[in-house]
Parts: sequence; structure tokens; C-alpha cells
Amino acid sequence: MKFADGISRLGTETAFEVLAKAKALEAEGKSIIHLQIGEPDFPTPKNICDAAVRSIQAGDTHYTGAAGTPELRKVIAEYVSRTRGVDFTADNVVMTPGAKPIMFFVILALLQHGDEAMYPNPGFPIYESMINFTGAKAVPIPLTQENNFNIDLKEFEKNVTDKTRLVIINTPGNPTGKTIPRKDIEALAEILKNRDCMILSDEIYSRICYDGAESFSISKLPGFKDRTIILDGFSKTYAMTGWRAGYGIMNTELAPVITKLMVNSNSCNNAFVQKGCIEALTGPQDAVDAIVAEFDRRRHIIVEGLNSIKGFNCSTPDGAFYAFPNITGTGYKSKELADKLLYEAGVACLSGTSFGSYGEGYIRFSYANSVENINEAIKRIKKVLA
Repeated sequence: MKFADGISRLGTETAFEVLAKAKALEAEGKSIIHLQIGEPDFPTPKNICDAAVRSIQAGDTHYTGAAGTPELRKVIAEYVSRTRGVDFTADNVVMTPGAKPIMFFVILALLQHGDEAMYPNPGFPIYESMINFTGAKAVPIPLTQENNFNIDLKEFEKNVTDKTRLVIINTPGNPTGKTIPRKDIEALAEILKNRDCMILSDEIYSRICYDGAESFSISKLPGFKDRTIILDGFSKTYAMTGWRAGYGIMNTELAPVITKLMVNSNSCNNAFVQKGCIEALTGPQDAVDAIVAEFDRRRHIIVEGLNSIKGFNCSTPDGAFYAFPNITGTGYKSKELADKLLYEAGVACLSGTSFGSYGEGYIRFSYANSVENINEAIKRIKKVLA
């Protein structure tokens, strides 16, 4: 078959490829510890599930508005206004089936051949994939361990050009687990203040921060409310990955365009899922607090365990639920070691190169798994590398 040229420029999300390989090995009877997928291992809180069930029973099983129900959009606007300290209304909100469509639609709406877009590298792989798909030039923002996986502002300023139409930032970050300090976001804003470009701020892990770390939104800075698209959702915070529920907050000029892309692709969002989302934001938050506290406990255990492995050097993440150790001391390349750990140790993880070329020399482990399994994974890795 002959495919459109853009298809050859699309990448993938390796986590799902590794998951499929791990499942195949399990089907053959091999024991696999899953540390590859960015999915909380907790059940969706009962009050959220109950709200969705009541919605189904009440007959909420039909089409809704493409951008989401007015009730949910109002609730999201109030929640984001409260948590970011910026005033938004329902007109700023577009609901999507998962948060990923927001980056997909925004990149489609803003970029074309001849444009440039800057994105974190190592970073979520769909950023680079979608920029390439549009035919725009993908310009990496290197995140290095020497700089605590934060933006080198001098290097960033050198790479901004008159063709830069979009800058993507992610805090807390995937795969590094690092937050961008407020002072660095302010410095970034100063560099961009007179530039004709938008900012896509991926804040999907904003509620999962530790030790007083802050997920500061660039939208709060003067002049950046209307230039920022906030990407957020329910998957990570409320363990709702399979519900497919995300949203974007954006100016009222862009929102109808993103809604039009929703109409042309998904028609609308699931009706009863939206009822569950309303309950998630307005109901008790005890489950979220408990989930973050457990992630915090696991964070210390996995970092300590990884640093006890010869050739590993792991800094402590201050957000999300990923550890990103440097493995150059083992003598292996990232993909080579990730495959070895999967097939020989039964530990599924991701090569750092799954997140871009600057991820070479690293491996990502998700600690969205039990302490028992994390400790067993460390033992297996040590045994294989011995």
C-alpha cells in the first residue's frame, strides 16, 4: 500500500510496545515485573466509579457537546483557576478522550511546514512524533543530568528563532521526574515574551509532587495566560487511565479550533465518564493524597535500590512516578540493557532512547508498582548484571 508521506514521520510510544512483549512472555509462563508503563496500579476511587455507574443507570449514554458537557467544563475551569491561580471560564476548556489528543490537536492546529517547535529531550515521545508529522522542524531542548534535567536557558535562548511557533514544557517531567523551578520558568518567559509563539504546558503530573516541589504553571505569569495551553487530565492523579479523560485550557480563539478537530475525529466525549470526572474534581480527595503518599514511599525505595546496583547512578525525582538512572557505568547501551532486563531478568522497563536521542545512557523505571515487586526487580537486575 502507498501511505501519505506524513505517516513515515510518525513515531510511537515504546511503553505500549514493551507492554505487548512483556504480555507475550507472560503468556509463555515467564514471570514479568512491570516497571515500563506509566499507569498507577491503584483502583479508580470508588466514589468516582459510583458516579459513573449512576450516570449510566440514569441514561447518560448518548452524545454530548464536542468540547465536553457545560457542567464538566465549568468544574474544570474552577479547578484549574484555583490550582493555578489564574481565572479561567468554561469557554477556555476543551475536554478530550485522554490528554494526549490535546497535544495532538494543538500541534496540528499551530504548526506547518517551515515552522519550528521546541520540545524537551528526553521527553514524552509523542511531542517529537507529532511535530515531525506536521512537517515542522522539531528542535530539542536537551535535558541533562549535569543540569538536574532542567532547561539550559542559555542554550534554549540560542535555539529560539523567528520561526519558533510552539514551545513545549513538561513539569513534573516524564521520564526524568523533575520539576522546572519557578525561577527558570520566569526566565524562560522573559526569553519568549516578545516572540510570536505559543506554549504547550504539559501539567499532567501536577498533583504528584514531593518534598515541597512545585508544579508552577507558566500561565500564571503576566502576558502568558492567553499564550499558554495547559494540558491536564484524570489518568495519573485519579488512576483513571482506561477512562480516557483529559482536557486543555486555552484562549477562546484557539478553543473552537480544537473543538472542530474533536468534531472531525471523535465527535464527542463519553457521557458517563464525564460524570465520573465531575465527581473526581468535586468529591473527596483522600484517595489522591493516599496515592501520592504511597508513590513517595516507593520513590525512596526504588532510588535507593537502583543506586545499590553496580554501574547505576539515579538522582531522586521530585514529581511524577518515574526513576531515570544513568546506566553508562554498566557498559551497556540503553536499548541493549532494557532488552536484557526484560528477557533475562523478567523486568520490563524502557530504554532512555524511547524518549529521544538525549536519553541514551539512561533507563526509565515506573514505580507505579508494589514495594514488594520493586524490591524483587532490584534483586533480579543485580543477579543478571552479576
